Amino acid sequence: MIATGQFVITEMLEHHTLLITINRPDKLNALNRKTIEELHDVLVEVEQNKDVRSVIITGAGEKAFVAGADIAEFANYSIEEGKQMSSLGHFKIFNFLENFSKPTIAAIRGFALGGGLELAIACHFRVAADNAKLGFPEVGLGVIPGYGGTQRLAHLVGKGKAFEMILTGEMIDAQDAYKWGLVNHVVTPDALISKCLEITKKISTKSPTAIAAAIRAINAGYNPQLNGYEVEIEEFGKSFGTGDFKEGVSAFLEKRKPNFQGN
Repeated sequence: MIATGQFVITEMLEHHTLLITINRPDKLNALNRKTIEELHDVLVEVEQNKDVRSVIITGAGEKAFVAGADIAEFANYSIEEGKQMSSLGHFKIFNFLENFSKPTIAAIRGFALGGGLELAIACHFRVAADNAKLGFPEVGLGVIPGYGGTQRLAHLVGKGKAFEMILTGEMIDAQDAYKWGLVNHVVTPDALISKCLEITKKISTKSPTAIAAAIRAINAGYNPQLNGYEVEIEEFGKSFGTGDFKEGVSAFLEKRKPNFQGN
């Protein structure tokens, strides 16, 4: 059983999928320090849990996925406290999610702003309800996105659109987000989780070891300290030593469905 906290609740769904819900609806699910700690603890536990093969992250209620960080909590921070807040967030959640070994899907309903949009773009997929509003309003507060938004947004939508979204602080709707490649799918609010499960159903039949290797290789291509092609060669070679590779090849040759164990 995956732990549930005060602001982060979990539920095991079909297809080996864990649903993680940020549960602060009265604050539009804003990320405070306690929420970040609880989410980190859940993700660490999930990383080691072989029963979980995919993760969906969403926000409680109808109004917001996550409407940013909790401004009241950092309103009086010093320069050093601001740097520490950003650094700790990267380590505990945002970089951690980007490099998570299991596919993560942000299920976005309502507002995904600031740190909330940064949480969504740290996930591997994004599915938006057609009432979603996405944006980075930070420059209107005299600050910039501090949880990877200036970097990951440009990777997804291009440098020019990233400048526009961040420097104007304006929100875009779900259809524009889809047009710019910021979200993978747009559905009605009622179909949001079922669309995510449609994706995780496909993932659940594939090799967990190969999926983790593919995540590492894809991410390497966006890491200036790594050579993505060299990482791909390394991960490809390592695949031949896994039980999943032996099972996948045997199933193919025997004309049956594979039963991957993730080893």
